[in-house]
Amino acid sequence: MNIHEHQAKAVLSEFGVAVPRGYAAYTVDEAAEAATKLGGPVFVVKSQIHAGGRGKGKFEGLGPDAKGGVRVVKSVEDVKTNAAEMLGRVLVTHQTGPKGKQVNRLYIEEGAAIAKEFYLSLLVDRETSRVSVVASTEGGMDIEDVAHSTPEKIHTFSIDPVTGVWPEHGRRLAKSLGLTGGLAKEASTLLGQLYTAFMAKDMAMLEINPLIVTADDHLRVLDAKVSFDSNALFRHPEIVALRDESEEDPKEIEASKYDLSYIALDGEIGCMVNGAGLAMATMDIIKLYGAEPANFLDVGGGATREKVTAAFKIIMADPNVKGILVNIFGGIARCDILAQGVVEAVKETGLAVPLVVRLEGTNAQQGKDIINNSGLNVIAANDLSDGAEKIVKAVRGAA
Repeated sequence: MNIHEHQAKAVLSEFGVAVPRGYAAYTVDEAAEAATKLGGPVFVVKSQIHAGGRGKGKFEGLGPDAKGGVRVVKSVEDVKTNAAEMLGRVLVTHQTGPKGKQVNRLYIEEGAAIAKEFYLSLLVDRETSRVSVVASTEGGMDIEDVAHSTPEKIHTFSIDPVTGVWPEHGRRLAKSLGLTGGLAKEASTLLGQLYTAFMAKDMAMLEINPLIVTADDHLRVLDAKVSFDSNALFRHPEIVALRDESEEDPKEIEASKYDLSYIALDGEIGCMVNGAGLAMATMDIIKLYGAEPANFLDVGGGATREKVTAAFKIIMADPNVKGILVNIFGGIARCDILAQGVVEAVKETGLAVPLVVRLEGTNAQQGKDIINNSGLNVIAANDLSDGAEKIVKAVRGAA
């Protein structure tokens, strides 16, 4: 789960992290009120969407010379003017894709005198089961570009969850960023604060870009991007309350109601699979046969008929889907139960695209019998490769 920049900064400030003052605004009047509270003399008007690259982004409907999604202004009137131009418009960045995202809220923040910019992030390293720290002197840039062009400027180290942050970690961070004296001490303190917040809130990723040195020689978090481990959200109702469903795919929201693992993609073949690994393999083999998957969808080992029916409806809600491949390997899940869900969902949705079903494992024959006796126009598959080949041919033939 992702949250907005202003929310991320509010969470970090609970742990003592130094952030500039600012206020969220949903209307032009609220933006002007926020600027009045801040008092100036410099204000930053920031679009709030779940994507990076806002400053370099472009608003639909504005000319090529128009400013991006982050603007520095010097009066309350300028805040109002820019807020009116930004609110309700679609902002396109390199992370949103060509469709962009509509800006429904802004963050009005006090300006900062920037002497230096750094990059800093914390993320879960699943290979070592530790939190990794990534730091670079190239703040303000896309870290992917830095990694490609000047990888030597990226420094990483990990923190053992048994010991937590030690003074040595603070010294390593300061050295990586070239900080000495008071700034080195602030870097060490900041790392401790960020790590504490990361662990306490079950974060999956915390990115600060940029972390700045102000003109008066202090560290400030100028931008923050935070995502949380969705599996741990039951422990954090205060974080769940920050969820902005307008930033999410409606199909993914619906899937979450049924505890389905669903991610929308850009392809034409819908996939319904039980098991994350099998789902990945199914997507790969669809690509191998020359097509593109429309989604990742894992109904899970304990899938019920209701969950399968919901999953099918979610797939069919995607207008790009030209065919569906159901790939079930019954272990904990029973093929006959899943087959019943498929039949019910097809009848409810009035399926109008080709459907290929592969069933194997627990009660596979019973499942096949249910589908064969359903009267539905379903293409049976003997194995995964056969299923992928048949659905691709069916979709290409229909096209």
